[in-house]
Amino acid sequence: MSISGHPVALRLEERVGGATRLLATVMLLPLVDGVFPALVLGGALEATTTVGPLAVPTGVLQVGLLVFGGSATVAVLLAEMQADRATKARTVLAVGVPLVAIAAIEAALAPTIASVLDAATFERFAAFVVLAIAAKTASSRVGDYLPSPGIVVALGLLASVRPSSFALAVQFDPRVVAAAAGAGLVGVGFALAVVALEPHLRHLLDIDRFRFGSAVALGTLALSLFGIVPGGAALPVFALAGLLAIDPGRADSDASTPAVPETDRTDVADAPYGYPGTDGEERAPWL
Repeated sequence: MSISGHPVALRLEERVGGATRLLATVMLLPLVDGVFPALVLGGALEATTTVGPLAVPTGVLQVGLLVFGGSATVAVLLAEMQADRATKARTVLAVGVPLVAIAAIEAALAPTIASVLDAATFERFAAFVVLAIAAKTASSRVGDYLPSPGIVVALGLLASVRPSSFALAVQFDPRVVAAAAGAGLVGVGFALAVVALEPHLRHLLDIDRFRFGSAVALGTLALSLFGIVPGGAALPVFALAGLLAIDPGRADSDASTPAVPETDRTDVADAPYGYPGTDGEERAPWL
């Protein structure tokens, strides 16, 4: 079981059965609950930023880092999985192969589904989905009052269907498939980078700060889908969130903390990652 003792993590871990399956659930859930297909249909993968003569696929990077990566993946790898780095890397790769494959398949079907939808209407619902996830990431209490992403996606499909178009026009766009697979690879690469840097991140990264920063980045992504901010704005926000979550003082604090018996590990381990500590103070969840 999880050493964090966080109720959200424990409930999800009880359902899926262990930290390895918890990682698979966190990374694959956007493919199952309709979040990723909604982003594909909403055009989230299409954003690009021109840097000199190069066109950077910021949409692919944003979706990969925020949807397949993000604070939940970081927290599972650093706080939930009790294994060496080689084992964690193999687990990430085992999850990553189906993730990339399923993402490509869903993207291949997306143009066909889009042929019977009103794109402008569905883009708004896709943005609302991302806003809901951002709110749930920032605060579990706020998330309790919001519908699940799957419900929002279903309502978006119902509201966007064009009654005059009942025949599906089979379409296939290789660029969308490549972008979806690229987003999956970005998410897997992000998880592998977290595993590689684990010894440093455990002592430097405040997951609670990073969780909140990720929520802000998700909110920025939603605003970009609404057209309020530029398409690649969420990427620098996410980078800034990671930078601000680095706390060099944590390393000194960890070095000065005496070792504790294994039986007391749960209470001590909670505090560094922003979970409920020994003082009983409640913190917002990472998931």
